[in-house]
Amino acid sequence: MQNFLFILGGLFLLIAGGNWLLKAAVDLSLKLKIPKIVIGMTVVSFATSAPELIVSINAALDGFPDLALGNVVGSNIANLGLVLAITILLSPIDVNKNFYTTNWPVMMLASLLFFFFIYFDGVLEKYEGITMVIFLFLFLVYLLRFQKPAVIDEDDEPDVMMPTYKTALFLGLGGGALWGGSELLISGAVGMATVFGVSERVIAITIVSIGTSIPELAASVIAVIKKEKAISLGNLIGSNIFNLLAVLGITSIITPIRVMDQGLLTNDIFWMLGISFLILPLVFIPKGLRLGWRDGIILVGIYLAFVYVTIG
Repeated sequence: MQNFLFILGGLFLLIAGGNWLLKAAVDLSLKLKIPKIVIGMTVVSFATSAPELIVSINAALDGFPDLALGNVVGSNIANLGLVLAITILLSPIDVNKNFYTTNWPVMMLASLLFFFFIYFDGVLEKYEGITMVIFLFLFLVYLLRFQKPAVIDEDDEPDVMMPTYKTALFLGLGGGALWGGSELLISGAVGMATVFGVSERVIAITIVSIGTSIPELAASVIAVIKKEKAISLGNLIGSNIFNLLAVLGITSIITPIRVMDQGLLTNDIFWMLGISFLILPLVFIPKGLRLGWRDGIILVGIYLAFVYVTIG
């Protein structure tokens, strides 16, 4: 029971901390007069991936590399099999052509890069992490230079800047909550793995990854309820790219990540590659450049099959 409460408390702090950090980061960007397009693709992306980043860094430093890897691989599967699925079950999504010219190919490249770096030796080394971060940087530069229409978001509210003391307060609270939440989550996850006699990887790939994907799920559901088109397939694919290249890249630069449970290499990574690839035909069949409720049912079915096979 204590481990479960640790996990719940950790997730609450991670979600709250991510939200506070996002508010502070966007406000700071506005104060520094950074263009909106840059805020959207860098500051906002980084802040919304902060839970995954802090959990992965903390887990790797604490000697639980499978939590770091399982968290990211599981989050990427959950983003498509759960978050995207629930979103399109509630309301269909019209897909921009940038999906098949830029976003999807880069996501597959990032996924394959991660696969080749870790599959053969079971280690994500420092130089490999540097390569991944450089790839992310080049992708962001390309988006900012040539794909501006693909990433410009609708303005839902005016840019009202907060007082400086509030920005500093949110920054401090956000950072503290993220770190404290990650400690609680890791402690609870390791404890739960011990109690149930499973590896940290299994807990990370299911409970932890779903927990760190909650901000994306909440944002998607709220967008559907408000009938906004701010959440699109491109946003979720962007989140997957950032998780792989930034979260694992930065974590492995700080400390190399070694696979402990081989299930990550024999099972999880192939589910991630498979569901990532499947999005392409789903977008074109049966109706071109559109994802509907039938696609949502297929994705949820795949996600449930993945969880069943992983736990089994």
